[in-house]
Amino acid sequence: MRHQHSAGVFVHRLAGAGVFHVVLTLLGLALVLPFVWMLLTSFKPLEEVNLENWIPTRWLPGNYAEVFETKGLQFGRWYWNSIFIASCVTFLQVFTSSLAAFSFSRLNWPGRNKVFLLYLATMMLPGLVMMIPNYQVMIELGLVDSYVGLVLPASFSAFGTFLLRQFMLTIPSSLDEAAEIDGAGKWRLYWDIILPLCRPGLITLTIFTFIGSYQSFFWPLVMLKSLHRYTLPIGLLFFDSSQGQQTNLLMAAVTMSVAPMIVVFVVLQKYLVKGIQLGAVKG
Repeated sequence: MRHQHSAGVFVHRLAGAGVFHVVLTLLGLALVLPFVWMLLTSFKPLEEVNLENWIPTRWLPGNYAEVFETKGLQFGRWYWNSIFIASCVTFLQVFTSSLAAFSFSRLNWPGRNKVFLLYLATMMLPGLVMMIPNYQVMIELGLVDSYVGLVLPASFSAFGTFLLRQFMLTIPSSLDEAAEIDGAGKWRLYWDIILPLCRPGLITLTIFTFIGSYQSFFWPLVMLKSLHRYTLPIGLLFFDSSQGQQTNLLMAAVTMSVAPMIVVFVVLQKYLVKGIQLGAVKG
């Protein structure tokens, strides 16, 4: 009887696991279908875009080349602008966040915790609310329609500081004491000891920051006036012209634009999962 009961429990668990995996598979397919449609549409002729067939009757890989050759568009330039700006924002935000996190977690100074709470309070403010004062500051500094004006306001992050502070709090304080005994200063402690131990957190913040900056739309739309400085999210609007929407070319452009984000996520996904898990260990 005991053997039959164990077998029944096993079968029940196996059936439950099977249903769970079927549900996950269906959800995964539902999430990937829009990407599949986008990819297939990018190879279609324009006249087939609105037809019911998903598979193109005539494949046009030349759509991708046409995106770069379309008159009046500077897709290659916009592509470079997006990657360049996102890389600059990512580097500066990770660097400044790690410095602030080191100060809030490893250094003792009066009012540290109160200042940190005020710093976190800025996360409660929506980005659109901060856009107007940031724009006014950029006008005063003469940085409207410039790369610096795009990068500078995004170079500091309360979220990034909070995330890295959580990592640094998990590092034993005995390392600080040992480093001080060996004659290491604060900068060496930060650069040679703390940062290497926070690598999962740094990579996690790098992924979040790069993807967020790469697909940013409203701030570049407000700041940029010159066509050659546009980023991809703004440039893609030009595929909806007075001659009609060139959906096949738009899908080809979007497919190429999401490629860097997919590469970054696939290469660094194991660090992303580890970073999120470790970052929640200690508050």
